[in-house]
Amino acid sequence: MSRIVLDAVSKQFPGGATAVSSLDLEVSDGELLVLVGPSGCGKTTALRMVAGLEEVSSGTIYIDDRPVNDMEPRHRDIAMVFQGYALYPHLSVYDNMAFSLKYRRAVPKAEVKKRVSEAARILELEPLLDRKPRQLSGGQRQRVAMGRAIVRQPRAFLMDEPLSNLDAKLRVQMRAEIAQLQRSLGTTTIYVTHDQTEAMTLGSRVAVLNHGVLQQVAAPQEMYRNPANLFVAGFIGSPPMNLIDARLERGSSGPGGSGDPGGSGDPGGPDGPQVVFGHHRLGVPAQVTAERPGLARYLGRNIVLGVRPEHLSDAALMRDADAASVIELPVRLREELGSDVQIHCGIGAMVHHGEAALQDVTSLATLVARMDPQTALAEGQQARVHVETTRLHFFDPETGASIRG
Repeated sequence: MSRIVLDAVSKQFPGGATAVSSLDLEVSDGELLVLVGPSGCGKTTALRMVAGLEEVSSGTIYIDDRPVNDMEPRHRDIAMVFQGYALYPHLSVYDNMAFSLKYRRAVPKAEVKKRVSEAARILELEPLLDRKPRQLSGGQRQRVAMGRAIVRQPRAFLMDEPLSNLDAKLRVQMRAEIAQLQRSLGTTTIYVTHDQTEAMTLGSRVAVLNHGVLQQVAAPQEMYRNPANLFVAGFIGSPPMNLIDARLERGSSGPGGSGDPGGSGDPGGPDGPQVVFGHHRLGVPAQVTAERPGLARYLGRNIVLGVRPEHLSDAALMRDADAASVIELPVRLREELGSDVQIHCGIGAMVHHGEAALQDVTSLATLVARMDPQTALAEGQQARVHVETTRLHFFDPETGASIRG
């Protein structure tokens, strides 16, 4: 086992393209850290630099506090599991798993057999040891590739999108197996994926990259609850967070009230702020303004409002829906998903939604709500949508940073 540190690591390719920019990352001994981001964000390049398959342009990589920039890959004692399995088609499962050990003269045959047998037992490959790769399913081939890495007893595992070639059902199964295997072995692991569901379910921590720049590193639930910026907010979550161009205004003293134009501007007071988008207004609870004191600086200014689909519900199914937390929207589409229903509502505001949020582009889009399947809402109806205002997120429209302190 080992500790891996990337200190201001960058990678520039010939022609000036920057794949990774000043990446600072620490992977603790025994930790499973997931590098996640869209295609081309630099995550695989970062992994290959740790493995020694790509040269580092600047910065330093440490393994157990030892700089390894100039160390050959075979001397780093790291095992890599690739997307494409990379099995020898003419060798049996046993020989594929034993291949790297057979070429190490220091490993006796008895030890090779012991390690392969143990890995086969852990991965439930014992009945398949005499088969060739062509006789295996995709999941079995992936387990063989993992077994080949395990028998080496390396300091760390590096996994480059190992499940991307599997079908959806098998991917879920293998994801659980990898998580259990890593916990039982306790081997330091860096796992690369573009699938944020894999990232959230596998990693003890998740590191999000975009255009080679680290956006946030946090435990999965911390990242879900407190995304650092618009990119993370739009990337983590399925469906992604609704991100809406809005304005933060001072609240009124009551129905028809004129507000408190000469007040102190304290957003946590009885006349706390309202977030306005299109023809809609939502009151911001004192709990939220207390947690986000930085909101006080944005009174009277534009912001980006964030609300997750699962924090929107059908007010008709609620007994006591607070009127200050309900907005009326036309239903454009209803999608049945079994355990829940996705309701797409039209909204009279510019919305940063889905992939558009990842590219910092605004579009007139829909607000997606993830609702109880008992809702009767259908296309063409007017929906009364309840918003969990205690779960609202706020972002600076210029920097994209989350507004907190």
